[in-house]
Amino acid sequence: MMDSGVLAGFQVEFTGISRAKVMVKHEKRLNGAENGRQGGSVKARKGRRLWLIVLLLVIPAAAFVLSGWIRKSSSADTENMWSTFTARRDELIITVIETGNIKAQQSTDIMCDLGGRGIEIASIVAEGTVITQEDVDNGKILCQLNSSDLEDYYSREKTELSEDQASYLQAQEAHLIQLKQNESDIAAAQLAVEFGMLDLQNHLGKTAADKLAAQVADDPNATIEMSVLLEFLGEPNSLGGEALQTLKQFQNDILLADGQYQKYTDVLAGTQKLHDANYASDLDLKSAKLDMDRFRVQKESADEALNLFGLYGLPKQTKQLLSDYSEAKRELVRTYARTRSELAQAEVRLESTKATYDLQKERVEKLQREIAACTIRAPSPGIVIYGSSADWEKRREDPIEVGDSVHRGQKIFSIPNSSLMGVQLRVHEASVNMVKPGQKAKITVEAHPDTPFEGEVTRVAPLPDPQRGWLDPGVKVYTTQVTIEGSHDIIKPGMSAKVEILVDHLHDALIVPVQVVANRGGRKVCYIETGGTPEEREVQTGSFNDIFVQIVGGLEAGENVLLNPPRLIKPKQEPEPEKTVAAIAAK
Repeated sequence: MMDSGVLAGFQVEFTGISRAKVMVKHEKRLNGAENGRQGGSVKARKGRRLWLIVLLLVIPAAAFVLSGWIRKSSSADTENMWSTFTARRDELIITVIETGNIKAQQSTDIMCDLGGRGIEIASIVAEGTVITQEDVDNGKILCQLNSSDLEDYYSREKTELSEDQASYLQAQEAHLIQLKQNESDIAAAQLAVEFGMLDLQNHLGKTAADKLAAQVADDPNATIEMSVLLEFLGEPNSLGGEALQTLKQFQNDILLADGQYQKYTDVLAGTQKLHDANYASDLDLKSAKLDMDRFRVQKESADEALNLFGLYGLPKQTKQLLSDYSEAKRELVRTYARTRSELAQAEVRLESTKATYDLQKERVEKLQREIAACTIRAPSPGIVIYGSSADWEKRREDPIEVGDSVHRGQKIFSIPNSSLMGVQLRVHEASVNMVKPGQKAKITVEAHPDTPFEGEVTRVAPLPDPQRGWLDPGVKVYTTQVTIEGSHDIIKPGMSAKVEILVDHLHDALIVPVQVVANRGGRKVCYIETGGTPEEREVQTGSFNDIFVQIVGGLEAGENVLLNPPRLIKPKQEPEPEKTVAAIAAK
């Protein structure tokens, strides 16, 4: 109710205003009587001037009266009309409420696995087609891509594959032949070394041959000293083989020639005596002398032959055989190197042709897979949803239809599993720390608001969703998955749903409405109703929901707190004296 003093003042001001109006009206009537004969334009100007005077008097008076009444009323409300709430202990259910879209938790995405610039869609089933398990078992075709270009390319590549396969088989045979050839070459070289040693042993004997072979073993280019061979001649027991036989032959020749020389020397001496006694003729003496000279020459020739054998024949033959043996060993080394090189070349050719063949084979197999991928069959039961349907801009600008080209990695369509549905929502960053996997949730689908569903949080993204350009207001949200329990045919992918996640359920908690807590200088305070000026008190808060907040300190149950905390509490002041119309007029 309006205060009586304010009402009396308002009546006084209203009386003064009424009198002013009466005086104005009386003046108007007098002026009308005196100037009734004047023109209409003069009357109009006077009427407008009178109304202006009335407005100048009425508006300030009314504003003053109303301001006084409002000030009085506000003061009265501050003192006597505070709305309060009694702090009490009760249950406090903490929930996070967000909206999202229904999405299948399991979905089979059919992607384009073909490369190149794109491939044309030859046929595709209508969006929304229901795929049954029977369709899956029968291999129902959902989409057919145009594979004519791939088939032509496949024919050319298959022909090239045959050529590469022939080259690979030829390289395999060449590699096998090279292996056998290397075995033969190495065996021949090893046999040449063995034969060289045998020839040397056959010439000098095993002892001398081994001794010489040991000298050239470390250095195949070592020179055989003549003194070594002469040692062999001086030590018959060290020599063997054909050299020993030749040496003995020369020695026998010398021995026989020397014997014959000694014999015919004696014959010449006897013939000389007989010739001196005239028992032998000059011819007999001359013949005996010729026989002695002949065997002397024969002996000298045998000595020279032995000397030549020691100086030239034996070293030459020995060096030749030793050189042949050393050359055979070197040839064996070269044979090993050559066979390794030839085998390496054969292996490189084999590996090269094999790599070419494998690459071409992989290319042909890839073409086979791509041709097979052009026929997309039903992989699982569900509902066919085009890949562009998830993006309204893409669905509007570039919908999937027959004749379109699809590219590698592009989603052609997906088949969600309707038996396992959920809600994909985005939780604000202010609430994301309260949402954890495993928490229960209540789901309300907008298409069926009277049928609530139970669910559970299964995943909360560790990072916020990326910004979406200048249209994004900069709010950080986290994608969260909530699974709906059971299978429900009335739920379809893409439907809008509200999710209420049960974060906590407190029992016997001291609660007050959230609006009673105000921030003052970084402190949380409540204002306690005391019958006079409200008392400011600092409090400590706990969990909260959209309506109530838990008070963990600073407040007791049963205390009354102001529902609308004042912005500033001032001490009570006396109202200013009201001003009258006369005071306003005086000003």
